[in-house]
Amino acid sequence: MDSRHSTISSSVSISTPRFRCFDPTNLYSSSPNHSRRHFSALSPTSMNGSMENLVNSEPKIVTGPSGYVLEDVPHLTDYIPEIPTYSNPLQVNPAYSVVKQYFVNMDDTVAQKIVVEKNSPRGIHFRRAGPRQKVYFEPEEVYACIVTCGGLCPGLNTVIREIVCGLYHMYGVHKVLGIEGGYRGFYARNTIPLTPKVVNDIHKRGGTILGTSRGGQDTSKIVDSIQDRGINQVYIIGGDGTQKGASVIFEEIRRRGLKVAVAGIPKTIDNDIPVMDKSFGFDTAVEEAQRAINAAHIESESFENGIGLVKLMGRHSGAGGLLEYIEKRLKENGHMVIVIAEGAEQEVCSESMRTTDQQDASGNKRLPDVGLWISQKIKDHFSKTKKMAINLKYIDPTYMIRAVPSNASDNVYCTLLSHSVVHGAMAGYTGFTVGQVNGRHAYIPFYRVTEKQNKVVITDRMWARLLASTNQPSFLDHKDVFGDEKEGAPKNQPINGNNYLQATTTTLGGPNDVAEDKKQLETPMLSINGNE
Repeated sequence: MDSRHSTISSSVSISTPRFRCFDPTNLYSSSPNHSRRHFSALSPTSMNGSMENLVNSEPKIVTGPSGYVLEDVPHLTDYIPEIPTYSNPLQVNPAYSVVKQYFVNMDDTVAQKIVVEKNSPRGIHFRRAGPRQKVYFEPEEVYACIVTCGGLCPGLNTVIREIVCGLYHMYGVHKVLGIEGGYRGFYARNTIPLTPKVVNDIHKRGGTILGTSRGGQDTSKIVDSIQDRGINQVYIIGGDGTQKGASVIFEEIRRRGLKVAVAGIPKTIDNDIPVMDKSFGFDTAVEEAQRAINAAHIESESFENGIGLVKLMGRHSGAGGLLEYIEKRLKENGHMVIVIAEGAEQEVCSESMRTTDQQDASGNKRLPDVGLWISQKIKDHFSKTKKMAINLKYIDPTYMIRAVPSNASDNVYCTLLSHSVVHGAMAGYTGFTVGQVNGRHAYIPFYRVTEKQNKVVITDRMWARLLASTNQPSFLDHKDVFGDEKEGAPKNQPINGNNYLQATTTTLGGPNDVAEDKKQLETPMLSINGNE
C-alpha cells in the first residue's frame, strides 16, 4: 500500500482546538469535545494488473455541542496528506487592497435550518464559502478546465466568464481550458483556451460557448484525459444528473490519488435542487415565463370564452380537477389562463398518445407534449357538452426560456457562485458543489444535491399564497391532505363530478418555504388566472 495513504484510517479523530468545523491545515489535531467520521480505511483492489488504493466514500460528518452537525466536503489532504500550502495571492492583489478582512474564518459554517425554537438542536451546517488564508495550488501550476453539460439554462456563459476572470484576476491563473460538447468532450471533441479576452462579452449571449450534451460519460476515459493533460482543477456546470457524474469523476480521481480539485456549479430553471435557496437561471426563467403568461392573458381576454394555455418546464407533477372548473370560470369571467408543467398527467398522456418509456441520454424519461394533449381534451369536452364555444390558444415557450441570456439578478448570482467555487478549489476543497443557503454561500457535498429533488409542499403557506393570489381551488379536500399523509396525496381526485385532469406549474420557491419536518406530498400546481 502507498505509504502516503498508510496514515489514513477510519479511526482517525480530526478536529480543531476551537472547534466549529474541520480545518484541513490542522489535519491531525484532536479535541475531546468533538468527533468526526472520516473516510473508511483504504483497501486494495486489482485494476489493470496492478494494486491500486481504493478509498470508499463516506460522508464527512463533524459533531459538536447542542446537536451541532457539520456535513463537510472532502479536501485534498484527506487522501494526499503531505500537500504543501501557499499564501493566498489575494493578500497582494490590488483589488483587495482596501479590504480589511481578506479571508473567511476557518470555523465559519452556514446553518441549513434558520428558523428554530429556543430548545432546538443547532442542526445541520455546511462549510462557508470564501477565500482562505492558505491555498493548495500555486497559480503557475494550476491548469483548470470548465465543462457544461445537460440542457441549456440562462447564465451558463456568465458562470464560464466569471470562473475564468476569477482565476485570472484574483489568483493569477493563466491556464484555463474549455471542454467542448459536455462530458464526452474530454475525449471526443476539441478544446478552447479560455482567457478574459475570449470570454469578455459572452454573458450577453444565451446558451453556452462550450456547447453541451447529455450523457456520454465514460468515467475512466474522462479521468484519463484529465490526468494526461495535467489538469488539476475541474469546474463542472450542470443539473442534478451532471452533478452525479461529477461525483463519480471525483471518486475516480480520489481513487487514483490525483491532486485534482473537482467542483460543481448546479444549474436548473426548475429550482428543484435541495439545500440551496435557489439555482442560477431561475430568476431569468420566471421573468421570461411571465412574458408568455402575459401573452396568453391578452389572447384569452380578447376573445369570448378565451382560454390561454401555457406549458412550462417542470418534470415531476401531481393531480387536480380541471375541466368542470374551466367551465365554471368561463361563465364567471369570460376568459382564463392555465399554466401547466410538462410533467403533468404523464401516465394518462403517455397511454393516450401511445408513447413508450423512452429515455434521453441523461436517463430522464422522454415526456410527450402534455400541452397538446390537454388542449385536445379541453376542446373535446366543450365540443361534447355543446354548452359554449371556446377560443383556446396554446403557447409553449419552454426552450425559448432556456436559451435567453441571464438577467441582471442572475448575472450577479452567477458571479458570486463562480468566485465562491474558485476560492474553494484553490483552498483544496474537492467533491463539492457551491450554493446559497439561507443567504450565505456554502460548500455542499455532492451527495446532498443529488439524493433528492425539491418539491412543492401543498401543506405550507407558499401553496396557500398561490391559491389566494389566483383565487383557484386547491383541488384537494381537507381529509385528502391530512387523512392520507402517510401514503401521500392521491394521484387523481375528481371535483364535483367525474371529469378530472392533472395540471401543474414549475417548481416554485426555495427550501426556506419547505417544511422539512413534514411529509412532502407530490401534487401538481394548477395556476389559473382569469380574475383580473
